[in-house]
Amino acid sequence: MSDSSEISEDVKRLFADRAPGGLIGRGHPAGDVLEAHEWRVLLEEPGRLRIACHLPDALRNPRGVLFGGFTSTYVDLAAIFTVRAGEAPNASRRWLNTLNMRLDYMEPIEEAFVIDSRVVNRRGLNVWIESRFLDADERMLAFALTTLREVAG
Repeated sequence: MSDSSEISEDVKRLFADRAPGGLIGRGHPAGDVLEAHEWRVLLEEPGRLRIACHLPDALRNPRGVLFGGFTSTYVDLAAIFTVRAGEAPNASRRWLNTLNMRLDYMEPIEEAFVIDSRVVNRRGLNVWIESRFLDADERMLAFALTTLREVAG
């Protein structure tokens, strides 16, 4: 593992090789588990990201709803991409480390959903992001607050 804070060309390729309207290409370990290469970007602007996600069968618990432990993986990816929202796919990037995540579950996630995320504050190298999981009727299914820190070079 490299101790460089600069993101490798292989990782940059995941951003550059995404399908039109997509968020990420294939090849990201966590993203591939979530099938993030199939997500669709509904809105992207600096500090704001709204994405349509589906629920792969492999992520369902025995009741047929999203297994709660995977929800945080969706949150983590959404938060990272929200910080990067509006940047060119080949922009120079540094790693973001997750410092903290608070996740509240309101309703079971049974089918496709939207994640609406926004940066709520930046201070120094830290960024705070809120993410709302919404169903087709805009009913909130889950809510998360995430603190990320940019790794300084």
